[in-house]
Amino acid sequence: MSTPQFDRHMLEGLVCPITQGVLSYNSETQELVSKSARLAFPIRDGIPILLEDEARPLDDD
Repeated sequence: MSTPQFDRHMLEGLVCPITQGVLSYNSETQELVSKSARLAFPIRDGIPILLEDEARPLDDD
């Protein structure tokens, strides 16, 4: 059984729950990235988990 893929068209209607800013999709890590909040939200089974408690802080790159 394959893992469901994230529908990139869904990204157009999603915003960061913290800043209401733009999210970008990282296909390598299967995350939605909010540069304004400096957080990466996981995508599990094709579903974005937009909870601050589930997000990982972005590295200082």
